[in-house]
Amino acid sequence: MAKFLIEVPHEAETIACARAVAILQATGSHFLTHAEYGCHDGVHKAWMIIEATDKDEIRRIVPPAYRELAQVVQLNRFSVEEIEELLADHEGSAES
Repeated sequence: MAKFLIEVPHEAETIACARAVAILQATGSHFLTHAEYGCHDGVHKAWMIIEATDKDEIRRIVPPAYRELAQVVQLNRFSVEEIEELLADHEGSAES
């Protein structure tokens, strides 16, 4: 399974924050009830990290009211070897 970051924005008004939290929590999805919010810091978004098979599965988890607005990013990590290979490839192509 892959790991995805879901970012769900909402309007800055207090009622919009409350509505977003209520909608996400009402889905019953364990993932959405454990969302992290940036509202108290003026960033009106919710974030979740979820493991799933693909982005389509993630989109089905997001409530319809926020599905179009949600940004879904597949996360990855790089090993030291991968970074060294990427840098070597880049340096080799820069010499061409």
